[in-house]
Amino acid sequence: MLPKLMQTIALPAARVEASRRQFLLGALAAGTGIAVGFRLLSASPAAASETAEESRPHAFSPYVTIDGEGKVTVLSSQFEMGQGSYNGIATLVAEELDADWSTIEVKGAAGNIPAYGNIAFGGTLQATGGSTSMVSSWERYRKAGAAARAMLVAAAAAEWGVDATEITVENGVLSHPSGKSGGFGEFAAKAASIAVPTDVKLKQPSDWKLIGNAGLKRFDSARKANGTEQYTIDVKLPGMLTAVMIHPPLFGAKAKSFAASAARAVKGVIDVVETPRGIAVVGDNMWAALKGREAVTVEWDETAAEKRGTAGLMSAYRDLAKKTPVAIARNDGDAEAQFAKAAKVLEASFEFPYLAHAAMEPLNAVARMDNDGTLEIWGGHQFPDVYQRLAGEIAGVPAEKVRLHVMKTGGSFGRRAVFDGDVVVEAVYVAKAIGFRAPVKVQWTRENDMQAGRYRPAYVHSLKAGLDEGGRLVAWHNHIVGQSIMAKTAFEGMVQNGVDPTSVEGANNLPYAIPNQTVGLTTTDAGVPVLWWRSVGSTHTAFAAETFLDEVAEAAGRDPVEFRLSMLEPESRHAIVLRLAAEKAEWEKPLPQGRFRGVAVAESFGSVVAQIAEVSADGNGGIKVERVVAAVDCGLAINPDQVRAQVEGGIGFGLSAILGEEITLTDGKVDQGNFDTYTPLRIDAMPKVEVHIIASANPPSGIGEPGVPPIGPAVANAAYRALGKRIRVLPFARSLNA
Repeated sequence: MLPKLMQTIALPAARVEASRRQFLLGALAAGTGIAVGFRLLSASPAAASETAEESRPHAFSPYVTIDGEGKVTVLSSQFEMGQGSYNGIATLVAEELDADWSTIEVKGAAGNIPAYGNIAFGGTLQATGGSTSMVSSWERYRKAGAAARAMLVAAAAAEWGVDATEITVENGVLSHPSGKSGGFGEFAAKAASIAVPTDVKLKQPSDWKLIGNAGLKRFDSARKANGTEQYTIDVKLPGMLTAVMIHPPLFGAKAKSFAASAARAVKGVIDVVETPRGIAVVGDNMWAALKGREAVTVEWDETAAEKRGTAGLMSAYRDLAKKTPVAIARNDGDAEAQFAKAAKVLEASFEFPYLAHAAMEPLNAVARMDNDGTLEIWGGHQFPDVYQRLAGEIAGVPAEKVRLHVMKTGGSFGRRAVFDGDVVVEAVYVAKAIGFRAPVKVQWTRENDMQAGRYRPAYVHSLKAGLDEGGRLVAWHNHIVGQSIMAKTAFEGMVQNGVDPTSVEGANNLPYAIPNQTVGLTTTDAGVPVLWWRSVGSTHTAFAAETFLDEVAEAAGRDPVEFRLSMLEPESRHAIVLRLAAEKAEWEKPLPQGRFRGVAVAESFGSVVAQIAEVSADGNGGIKVERVVAAVDCGLAINPDQVRAQVEGGIGFGLSAILGEEITLTDGKVDQGNFDTYTPLRIDAMPKVEVHIIASANPPSGIGEPGVPPIGPAVANAAYRALGKRIRVLPFARSLNA
């Protein structure tokens, strides 16, 4: 790889001072994973070869390599999109390896399902999602670190002629009481040739130095702060072309014909080609491709297109919600009988819009066919083996000839986990259409990203609750209406008896002791493409359940926190986090005039989060969120600061959605295009956030998503106290302006 790249990068030879040349080659080497130092520039070919052999990475397993300089590279099965999975996995390996944290690097790996398959998903698919990165990695990456340590110790023991049990390892250095010592790099080559031990002893928690260390800084924080971290949008290959897409304006429409002569006349435009997903304009650069796109005219076949607007879709959903559910997800006791004799019955309906993922880095991918027939693809590979197979089929090469470069990604929130390959297959289609004569980067604009589909589905909930004479909640009914995420995908088998689990999660597993409850589901058929979105079903189920529960508590004349606790087992995870949040927020202490509190608790992805929001009225009929206190039980916190950051980020992400975000359609066409019409939270609207983590010895559970579900209902419940108005239609702007 290095010689090929060196041939394609022109260096200013003799006129470049040695220090500058060293920097360029060092940067080049970093991109290929090969360590190159100044000696490579001045040594003879034989010496250079020997140096390269000494310093190259040596594989200790599919998960760890160590080079001759002692650099430890962790090969991650999990995709890094800002959630910190690389840092968590690095912590697990470095802890058991006793590595020097400053020598740690992490790279995305793919192409080995037995090694990299997600254990939480059964191990048959390499995938990042569902907040399962640490769940899947917790044991195998610690074992990988322990195995590599044992191999290094064995190599040092053999070289020194001592008993392996006498060798200690600390901070990347092996030592013996005799005074002998050496770094990992000195023994890497020999150690890597030793059989990987299958039975290794893991450290006891009392011996951990990195796991659970709240002061451990992320290994990649500096380069993210100084802008040197590399994402797919930064990929620049020799001769690379850039393509932009023209997608159908309506979902389900297809190109009938297009005129591109004017576009081809634009300076810098190389070609205009058709793909099964739309028309691609290929240029020397992004600007040329964009100007060329403006000159293309397309005639669309809209025969099979979705032409309904938001108003029509939601009206149909409301009508369905009034009818009997098509499928039943939970049916405890006899809710109907209890409603008939309840002292008080409450009813409410809730509406949730389509939501975009709106990640900071719009979708992109790069495809290149090498001279040896290897298809290389750079991208945010959240489902790598799926993309590998699809790319091979399109290009006409076997999957093993598809090499994926797993890039770090500027956000995803579920958007890059698609079974049809999306922008990855677009890159391959475009590269194939031009005969693979050059590498091609397909780069979506923000408008592409916002309007080309894959949204959190829209939903309507119809709820009903019954109270007895003593103010106890004795009956509960929730009818959920909306699209299925799993239907017509590789996960369709998860839809059982008409129930998509992602539509009802968070509703069919309420922790409260309600003796009679029914959760029903009616799955709709709409042409709007939908996908999982950060915290999936709990994005709407937690809001509906926890805001309606506050209404029920008020009708019963009960305090919202006390009412919830009365229906929870005292030592349950839900009760513990709820009590902690209430304690830290000083729930029972009166607030200053003009401040109001609301509470919510939700379980998602194996973790439980309670949040208490403090708001004020803004004087214009709206509210300002001033403070949020969160308590979280996510099992053992591998990186406490990262857990805290994810909960903080989840709160900001959730606030964005509930306060102002929505995707609407007019006659089937998406109305929003950029952040002027799809309005994420502005920095001045971000509240003060406190996160309190429950100490736990249980294995880690999810944390990337569980911070999102409680924030909406907690704020809505506080807003009711501030404004005297129940918020049942999201975003808040719709309810408050109605």
